[in-house]
Amino acid sequence: MKASLRPWFVVVFGVAAIGALGIVGLAQQRPERPGVPGDPQVIRDVAYVANGHPRQRLDLYLPRGGDKRPLIIVIHGGAFLGGDKGDENVAQFLKAGYAAASLNYRLSGDAIFPAAVEDCKAAVRWLRAHAGEYHLDPERFGAWGASAGGNLVAMLGTTGETKEFDVGENLNVSSRVQAVADYFGPTDFLQMDAHRVPGGQVHDAAQSPESLYIGGAIQENRTKVAKANPITFISPKAPPFYLAHGDQDPLVPHHQSVLLAAALQAAGVEVTFYTVKGGGHGFHDPAADVGMMSFFAKHLKPAIPR
Repeated sequence: MKASLRPWFVVVFGVAAIGALGIVGLAQQRPERPGVPGDPQVIRDVAYVANGHPRQRLDLYLPRGGDKRPLIIVIHGGAFLGGDKGDENVAQFLKAGYAAASLNYRLSGDAIFPAAVEDCKAAVRWLRAHAGEYHLDPERFGAWGASAGGNLVAMLGTTGETKEFDVGENLNVSSRVQAVADYFGPTDFLQMDAHRVPGGQVHDAAQSPESLYIGGAIQENRTKVAKANPITFISPKAPPFYLAHGDQDPLVPHHQSVLLAAALQAAGVEVTFYTVKGGGHGFHDPAADVGMMSFFAKHLKPAIPR
C-alpha cells in the first residue's frame, strides 16, 4: 500500500474547508464501483456516532461473496489538523481478501485531544457491533495508519486494556484491534525536537501540529502529552505491531518508532520494525508494503479472494 503522501503540515486555512466538505446527509446505502479490485460494494459516509460531528463518519469497502471477512481499519494522516478518509488507498487490502474501513475523525481545529482517539475507538466499536450486518469477523480487526494516523492506530493497539478513551455508544463491545501497522507515526511528542534531522520541523512551538492537537505547547502540557503517547499504555496484552519509518524523515523523526519498538519489545509484544534507508516522510517502499501485508496475513489470516 502506498503511504499517504500528504505532508505532516497542511495549510491551516484549508482545515475549515475540509470540515465543511465533510458535512453530508445520511449514510449512502448504495453499492458503488470504484477502480479497486474485486468490484467491492462501497458504502460511504456511514455515521459511527449517531447525530455526531460531520467528521465522525467512515467509508466501508466490502468484497463480494464469502462471509466473516477480516477487516483493515485505515486511519489517515495530516498532522491531526487535516486529511480525509478518501485520501488513502485500500486497493491492496481488498485484493488480498480483506474488507476495509477508512475513517475520518475530529481534527484539532474541531476538538483537541483526546477527541481523535475517542473517535477512532468509537469507530472500532461501531464496526464490531455491526460486524454481522456487514459480514465482518469481529475477532480479526487490523489497523493501518501513517503519520498522525500511525499515532492513532498505535493508540488503538495499546489502549485495549483501558476504558479511558471509550465514550459514547456501543460500550458493550470492545474497541480492541488484533494487529497494528504504524507507518512513521509520532509517539513521544516531547522527544521529537531532540532527534529531528537538520532542517527538520520544530515541534515544541506553541503552534506546532502536536501543540495544536494537545491544546497548548507540548513542553508545558507534559501530563496530557503522556496520555497521547501509545507507550504509556503498553501491556503484554497489546496486539502485534508492524512499524515502518524512514531514517531521514524531516517531519516525524525515525527515533519515534525506535522508542515504540523498544517499549513493545520490553513488554514482550511481538513487533517488526522496518527502516527505510534514506526514506523521508510519506515514502513509498515496496519492501515495506510486502512486509506489512505478510504481517497482516500472519495475524488476521484473510480469506482467499474470489
